[in-house]
Amino acid sequence: TIARVSYQRFFRRYLRLAGMTGTASNSAAELWSIYGLKVARIPTNKPSRRRVARDQMFIEAESKWARIVQQIGSRHSQGQPVLVGTRSVASSELVSSALREAGIPHVVLNARQDDEEAEIVSRAGEKGMVTVATNMAGRGTDIKLQDGVAELGGLHVLAAERNESPRIDRQLIGRCGRQGDPGTAETIIALSDEIFERYCPRLLMAIARRTGRGRVPGWLAALIVSTTQRGAEQRGISVRKQMLNMDEHLDNVLAFSGQAE
Repeated sequence: TIARVSYQRFFRRYLRLAGMTGTASNSAAELWSIYGLKVARIPTNKPSRRRVARDQMFIEAESKWARIVQQIGSRHSQGQPVLVGTRSVASSELVSSALREAGIPHVVLNARQDDEEAEIVSRAGEKGMVTVATNMAGRGTDIKLQDGVAELGGLHVLAAERNESPRIDRQLIGRCGRQGDPGTAETIIALSDEIFERYCPRLLMAIARRTGRGRVPGWLAALIVSTTQRGAEQRGISVRKQMLNMDEHLDNVLAFSGQAE
């Protein structure tokens, strides 16, 4: 019974339903269509000082990882703490292996250290600290900057991959520049990443590869990311709606003893 109950059906059983998140605006249409909930935007407590750079997209993964290690090493040498976000445990271990070869000290947080998660993430704001984490690891733990780190630019978040939903990307980037602290963020990706191989239109992939250079132009990278994420997210929304429709169908079919829920 538990396995058959979807999130949508479960939450709709509540008489009063509300929530708070920093990324609700991305899902405003879905929240309204499924739960009948409007999204209200609340101003930040303090003005944001976060600076987000444009995506850097490379054709091949090797160039991407080399650039990631170079950026981490540069920030680390200046004492600025770096939080590297990946989509999977495998990717986090790949980053860790590259950092070990480069001689850059770091810690890895990939949801395998449940007891240590909060402590590791809370230390990510210390001077010179390099933390490699999956997107799900350590969420909900505030990263406070050590004395002197703000003068170095605050926490630097480096996303090594894009996710199907822009909400997850925003959640990662939102780990820096909190409560008025300074912070910087950048995303370094490759055309050969799984998300683009699965969801990017073949025509866009072909155009990017025909640029003849190892790096995709910024305007084209932005187009590829937005198109890919829009397609992936629409597929996810469609799956969730199909599940909800199936729930409602089962409610009607099995409601032989009385009124459906």
